[in-house]
Amino acid sequence: MNRLGLRDSVLILTLVPTVVIGLLLGGYFTINRYLELDEFLIEQGSTIIEPLSIAIEQPLIKNDKATLERMARHTHNMHSPLVKSVAIFDASDSLVVTSNLHRNFERLTNIPPEVHQSLNKVIQDDEFLIFYQGVLNPNAPSHLPFQTAGTVMVQFNRQAAVIEQQKAILISAAVILLAICFAVIISIRLSRMITQPLSRLVRATGEVARGEEPQNITQAMQGELEQLRLGLVSITEYMADEKDEMQRHIDQATADYQETLEQYETQNIQLIMAKREALAANKVKSDFLAKMSHELRTPLNGVIGFARQLYKTPLNKNQKDYLDTIEASANSLLSIISDILDFSKLEAGAMELESIQFQLRDSVNEVLTLLAPGAHEKNLELSIHVNPNVPEQLFGDPTRFRQILTNLVSNAIKFTEQGEINIDISSRLLADERTSLLISVKDTGVGIAMDKQDTLFTPFCQADSSITRKFGGTGLGLMITKHLVEAMGGRITLNSAPGKGTCFTFNAVFKLPDHHFQTELPCSSLATKRVLYFEQNEHSYMATTSILHAWGVHVSGCRSLEELEQVLTGSFKFDICVLGDAGGVESMALMKQLIAMVRPHSDYIYLLLNTVSHNMREALVGSGADGCLSKPINHRKFCEMLAAPYRLDHPTIHTQDRKANRLPLKALVVDDNDANLKLICALLEEQVEELDTAHNGAQAVEVCKSHKYDLIFMDIQMPIMDGITACKLICESSLNEDTPIIAVTAHALSGEKEQLKDVGFASYLTKPLDEDMLHEVLMEHGADHKRLRERHANKSAPSTPPFASNGLNWELALQRAGGKEDLAHEMLNMLLLSIPETASLIEEAMTAKDHPRLLSIIHKFHGACCYTGVPKLKKLAELIETAMKEQASINDIEPELLELLDELRNLLTDAGLEKSNSL
Repeated sequence: MNRLGLRDSVLILTLVPTVVIGLLLGGYFTINRYLELDEFLIEQGSTIIEPLSIAIEQPLIKNDKATLERMARHTHNMHSPLVKSVAIFDASDSLVVTSNLHRNFERLTNIPPEVHQSLNKVIQDDEFLIFYQGVLNPNAPSHLPFQTAGTVMVQFNRQAAVIEQQKAILISAAVILLAICFAVIISIRLSRMITQPLSRLVRATGEVARGEEPQNITQAMQGELEQLRLGLVSITEYMADEKDEMQRHIDQATADYQETLEQYETQNIQLIMAKREALAANKVKSDFLAKMSHELRTPLNGVIGFARQLYKTPLNKNQKDYLDTIEASANSLLSIISDILDFSKLEAGAMELESIQFQLRDSVNEVLTLLAPGAHEKNLELSIHVNPNVPEQLFGDPTRFRQILTNLVSNAIKFTEQGEINIDISSRLLADERTSLLISVKDTGVGIAMDKQDTLFTPFCQADSSITRKFGGTGLGLMITKHLVEAMGGRITLNSAPGKGTCFTFNAVFKLPDHHFQTELPCSSLATKRVLYFEQNEHSYMATTSILHAWGVHVSGCRSLEELEQVLTGSFKFDICVLGDAGGVESMALMKQLIAMVRPHSDYIYLLLNTVSHNMREALVGSGADGCLSKPINHRKFCEMLAAPYRLDHPTIHTQDRKANRLPLKALVVDDNDANLKLICALLEEQVEELDTAHNGAQAVEVCKSHKYDLIFMDIQMPIMDGITACKLICESSLNEDTPIIAVTAHALSGEKEQLKDVGFASYLTKPLDEDMLHEVLMEHGADHKRLRERHANKSAPSTPPFASNGLNWELALQRAGGKEDLAHEMLNMLLLSIPETASLIEEAMTAKDHPRLLSIIHKFHGACCYTGVPKLKKLAELIETAMKEQASINDIEPELLELLDELRNLLTDAGLEKSNSL
C-alpha cells in the first residue's frame, strides 16, 4: 500500500528533478568558474614573467642593478595589486634586486632546483601564487642550452581570485534556490489543481456511503475529473432510487411482520394459559398421589405391624401360610406406595438429597443383606467387588444411594432365574476433593430387547406387559432411579440383549470428607497368615481374593475341585481354609466331604454359602467347620470371623482411668430440651473435665459474661432467646468472643448450614449425636491432645430392648446413648412420658392452624427423637419440619401429621402405656 498521498506524490515528482538538475548544473558551472580563475592567474603570470626574463638578460649579465631595479619596479607598478613582489636573483641564487621586501620574503629566496633545469616553476599556496623563471645566459656555449645567468621571481596575490570564486559559488547557490522556490510554487499549484477536486469527490463519496445528499459536486471539473464527477452523480441518483424502492419493501415487510407478531402473541397467551392449566392439573395430581400414598401407608403399617405380632402367637400351618401371604402382599403394596410417593416428589420438584458422611461398604452391605435371601431362594450367586482405590467414607445421601442400588439389584434378582448377579464398584478422583463412583450391576437374566430399552425409564412402563402380571411392580423404580442418579451428578445406562442378561451402569459424584471416623478391623491379626481359598465362581473369587490381599494375607486360590485336590496332596499346612459354595443349597453332602478333606491341612475352616438357612449353617458347623457366613460376604463379619482365633495374639490396650483421659477443657451446653441436654452432658462427661448447662439463649449470654469456656454447644430453636441471637451477643461482648460455638440442631437444611457459619458458629452438629461426632469436634475445635486422638469409645454389649415394637430400634438407642444402657432406658422413658402432651399440643396447633407454634413443637419433638432410637418417628418429624420450613401449609402436611399421631399411639401401645395415657 502506498503511504504517500496524491499531494505528496505530485510535490515529490516535480521538486526532485528540479532540485537534482539545479544542483548538477550549478555545481558544474561553479567548479568550472573556479578552475578558470586559477588558469587565468597562471596565464597572467606567464605573460608577465617571460618578457621580463628576456628583458633583464643583459643588465643581469652586466650586473646593472639600477636598470634591474627600474625594470622590477616598473613591472610591479604596472600589474599592481595583482603582483605582490618582483625579485631578481643571480646565477648563484643571491638576491640582486626586489620591488617589495616584505617580512615573508625570506621563504621566496629558496629557489627550487627545477628552475635551473626547466627554466620555470609555479608554486601555489592558500594566499599566493609564486612564479620562478630562469634568465638564459646568451654567452653560454651552444652545447649547454639551459645555462642560466640568474632567476626572476614574481609573487602574485590570490585574494582577488578567491573572492571571485566565492562570488561565483554564491551566485550559483542563489540561482539554485530561486529555481527550487519556483518549482515548489509550480508543484503546489499543480497539486491543488488535482487534490482539491479529488477531495470534493472523496467527501461526496463518503456522504453517499452514509446515505446523505452529496454536496459540492455540482460545479464542472477539468479533464478526467469531470468524468469522475459525472459518474458519482449518476451513482448517487441510482442509489437514491434504490433506497426509495428498498424503503417501500421494508414498510411492506414490517407491516407483514407486525401482523404475524400479533398472531404469535395471541398463540403465546393461549399456550401460557394452557401451560398453567396443565401445571395446576399436574399439581393436583401430585398432591393427590402424595396424600393418598400417606393415607394408604398409615393403615398398611398397622396391617404389617399386627401381622408380625400374630407371628408371635401359636399358629398352625395354614394360619402361618396365610400370614406369609398377608405380609408379602402388604410389603409389596408398601413398596408400590413408596414408589408413587417418590414419583410425586420428583414431579413436584420436592426431592432433595442429604449431605452427610457415611461408610460406603456398610451401606452396600445393608442392601445386599436385605436382598440376599431372594437370590438364595433362586440359587443365584450374588457377589460384589469393591476396587481397593474406592474411598471408605463419602459425603452424600446414603439413603438415596441405597435406594438406587436396591432397585437395580432387586430387579436383577427378579428377572434372573439361574446364573449369577455381579456388582462392581470403582472410582476416580475429581477436582476440588470429589470422587465419582462407577457402579455396575450385571445379571444373567432374561435380557431386554433393543426396541424396549428406551421405555424402561418412562413412568408406569415396563419392557413387556406380561412382566406386570408375572412379577408385579409399577414401572416407577427405574424412572426414580434415573432421576436420583442425575441428582447425584451422574447418568445411568444399560447394555442388554434377550437371553444374554442385562448390565446397568451408573455413576454418582460424592464429596470426600475432611475428617474420617475410623472403625478399625482386626485385620492386623491376619497379616502374613496362609489362607487356602476355594471358590468356583469367578467373580466371587476375584472379590474375596481382593479383600484378603488388602488385609496382607497370603492366599492360595483354587477354582475347581481338581485344583483343590492337587493342592491338598502336598504336606503343606494352612492357617485358614475358606470354602465357597460347591453346588448350591442341596449339596450339603459335598460340603461335608470338602470339610473332611481339608481338615488335616488347615487349622481353621470357614464356609461361604448361598443360603440364609440357620439350620443348614449349624449342620455344617457341626460337621467340622469353624464358622459359616452367607454370601455376599460382609467384609466386617468376614474379617472378625477369620481373626477371632488370633485376637489373643494382639490384645487391645485397656483405657486408663476415665478422669485421666479427660481433656482439660471447660464446656457450656445450651438446650431447652431436658432429654437432649442430659444426653449431650452424658456424652461429654467422659471427654472434658468441666461442664456447665443453660436452658435458653438468655441464660447462656449471662453465664458467658462471667465465665470463660473452651467450647460452647448451642441449640438453635429455644424459648426466650434463640441460639442464633445468643451466638451474636456472645461474639460481640463477653468473655467468650473467641470461643468456638458449635450449633446443635435436630434439622439443618443446606441453606441453613451456610447461614449458621455466617452468623458466627464455628461448626454445627446434626442430631442425633454420638461420641464419634463429639470426638471430632473436640479434636478440631478443642485442644490438640494426643490422649484424645488415641482414645477409642468403649462399646457396650447389646442388651434386651424394654419392649418389642416396630417403631423402636434398641441398638440405635444404645448407640445414641454412647453404649450406656441406663441412659438409653431413661431417655426412652422421658420420650414416652412426653408423648401424650406432645400429641395434645400437635392436635391443638392443627385445629388452630397455628403454623409457628406447630413448627416449634415438631422441632422440639424431632430433637428428642434423635436420641431415643425411634427412627420412624424421627423420619416423620424431620419430613414435617422440612416441609414447614419451606412454607408448606398445615393442610399440605396433614397426612404426615396424622401418620405421626398414629405412630405415637402405636409406640405407646407397644410399651403398654396406652391405658394410662390416652391420646
